[in-house]
Amino acid sequence: MPMPMPAAPAPAPRDVFARQLQTIASRSWATLADLYADDAVVELPFNLPSPLRIEGRAQLEARGRAARDVPLELRPDNLVIHETTDPEVIVAEFDYLGRLTTSGRTFRVANVIIARIRDGKIIASRDDHNHALHGEVLGELAEQLATTPSAAT
Repeated sequence: MPMPMPAAPAPAPRDVFARQLQTIASRSWATLADLYADDAVVELPFNLPSPLRIEGRAQLEARGRAARDVPLELRPDNLVIHETTDPEVIVAEFDYLGRLTTSGRTFRVANVIIARIRDGKIIASRDDHNHALHGEVLGELAEQLATTPSAAT
């Protein structure tokens, strides 16, 4: 009788995080939530106008659907991943190089994410981004969309 093949090991936390950044950079919003556990919690304590807590894959999928039409490109740059004494936890420091596709405006935004990744899925993360800059860019985007003829229809 043949011996069963052992299951492949889950990807390392740093590999899962790298896949997350690649998914965001490629704007593959429909598959982003697949990187998270069903009961994942994502906290954005510096979100403006108030902190944000996203609970569960369903909420992550809804955010992905909403992001699908946002004319914004994000590309990670200067990535440094710090492994911790807890093998499930990483700390990632990086910048996003962003571009509004409607105007061509570019920007750089600093980020720090603390993530807990178990069995190849993100189970929790605390995303510390420069939300003041995000707000400025998204505010500019809202103004552009409000003044385009298609926004009025």
